[in-house]
Amino acid sequence: MDNYSNDNTGRRYKAHVSTLGTTQIHLRNPYIVAWWSVAFPGFGHLLLSKYLRGFMLVAWEVIINLKSHVNLAMVYSFQGKTALAAEVLDTRWLLIYIPVYIFAIFDSYRTAVDLNKFYVLAEREDHEFNSFSIGALEINYLDKRIPWLAAVWSLFMPGLGQLYIHRITSALVVVIWSVVFFYQSRFLEAIVLLFGGEIQKATGVLNPEWLFMFPSVYGFAIYDAYINTVENNKLYEKEQRRFLQKNYQSKSFRLLKGRKI
Repeated sequence: MDNYSNDNTGRRYKAHVSTLGTTQIHLRNPYIVAWWSVAFPGFGHLLLSKYLRGFMLVAWEVIINLKSHVNLAMVYSFQGKTALAAEVLDTRWLLIYIPVYIFAIFDSYRTAVDLNKFYVLAEREDHEFNSFSIGALEINYLDKRIPWLAAVWSLFMPGLGQLYIHRITSALVVVIWSVVFFYQSRFLEAIVLLFGGEIQKATGVLNPEWLFMFPSVYGFAIYDAYINTVENNKLYEKEQRRFLQKNYQSKSFRLLKGRKI
């Protein structure tokens, strides 16, 4: 495949292949993107490859959530201890948590809508983009991968699915936060105790504030790896089709459209 660089000769590009990963725009459901921001602020932006904004919102969510004790209040609420849930909440942190939480949902939805419009325009322009990138530290190229395998690797350890499809930036963030969550929640220690038959002790060592962050991280890692593998495969097929048509298809070839009866 030819190696094209995104040299601003086109107005819009569908994708960019770099040593850190393949970044592309494609059609997304804005409601799903917004839902991931509801589950964990920052995840909706990471789905859109808005990495800097996503990293900042993820860090904000972890720090302010712990300071305001939102997850702990949720645990008490699920147990029916509403008075205790209201007591543990720190309103000094909670009141600055709420507006940023709402902003993450709004901004991810708005960005998804805008990028969908840009994708339609970029698809019509159909400008060439680079499909192979080689550097001192990494090599990245368009290739087809197995979507369910990416999901399985993320199930084993969040971030491995992103590494499988060469999304280095997302993988780095997901792996680092997963290690922090594993350690602080003492989840693996509880698993060892559970296998030893010490159920009550295993429950006692768990830290619910950190443990409640796991479902969102696991779900996001699996979904992000699977969806991006599917979209990368589509991008590879489109780029390969274009290359073959440009270099090997006869100029006189015409595709006949079928007639409707």
